[in-house]
Amino acid sequence: MTDIELASIEQLVARLKLRLSKAVRGRDDVIELIIVALLADGHVLLEDYPGSGKTTLARALGEAISKPKQESTAGGAVADFPCFRRIQFTPDLLPSDVTGTSVFLPEKSTFEFHRGPIFAHIVLADEINRTSPKVQAALLEAMAEKQVTIDNQTHKLDSLFFVIATQNPLDLAGTYPLPRPQLDRFLFKLEMNYIDREDELAVLADYPAPRLERAAAQQGVTRDELIAARIALREGVFIHSTIRQALVDAARAVRDHEQILSGVSTRALVQLLPALQARAVIHGRDYVSPEDVEVLLPPVFDHRVEAAAGVEHARDIIAGACAPQIEMLSRASLSR
Repeated sequence: MTDIELASIEQLVARLKLRLSKAVRGRDDVIELIIVALLADGHVLLEDYPGSGKTTLARALGEAISKPKQESTAGGAVADFPCFRRIQFTPDLLPSDVTGTSVFLPEKSTFEFHRGPIFAHIVLADEINRTSPKVQAALLEAMAEKQVTIDNQTHKLDSLFFVIATQNPLDLAGTYPLPRPQLDRFLFKLEMNYIDREDELAVLADYPAPRLERAAAQQGVTRDELIAARIALREGVFIHSTIRQALVDAARAVRDHEQILSGVSTRALVQLLPALQARAVIHGRDYVSPEDVEVLLPPVFDHRVEAAAGVEHARDIIAGACAPQIEMLSRASLSR
């Protein structure tokens, strides 16, 4: 990666960070990981308390992306995707309410596909565990392949397609826990706990200025800039072979642990590589460091493992199982 490319991505990230931090106070760590996931072409699951700023954060991210020009799809049609859509998941929701449906037009004697809210750049899947497994499954193809299939017809989503899903950690009544294949589609699972006292006072001090309007005053980014950044970091950020070996050995150590019933998938390791590259660029490096691995392993591994009965925190087991590999990396020379 050239110095120009590295600097341009750092500037893009700085603009996003500033804009999102104006909308949501006290969430700098979460904002950085969401930007990492966006650049790594992953998806994020937020486990949060009501009123913690998840909707504002997702909307601010969507509004930070300039409305794209119309582009031709593979079928020749012109696609114009909104920057942000919010889907409120409820028990009576249907898959077609998410993906869209074919509507019969009597005057043309044909069916026409009407796109659902999933056709957007940033999609907030709010309270995703409140809807049935059938609706949850409707997201699988979209999150994995960036397309939906309706009546044997495949409809492409935009290449920037990014899902932020939320679930409430406390209210379990009327919920459908996400199955492991669905959880495995999320790059990160992040917890949004209560912000500290100073940040909470700052939120109250901002009143009555609307948070999204305050964020909108900051410079945003374009869809093309984000796509170009994804390509540049994948091709230009160096990953030493020792890093790959450490990731595989860490995953195998977690799988082999006596208190882990179901371990980390190979998909998790594949998704982790661009995330490591994205974090490296955000911190001004053109190579992945041991610090990147240490920071990103927990949010990538934690939601993918199933621990034995009686284990309160699987993350402690993951940290212990991965510690030897982190220690080995800290002693290695991993730059170009």
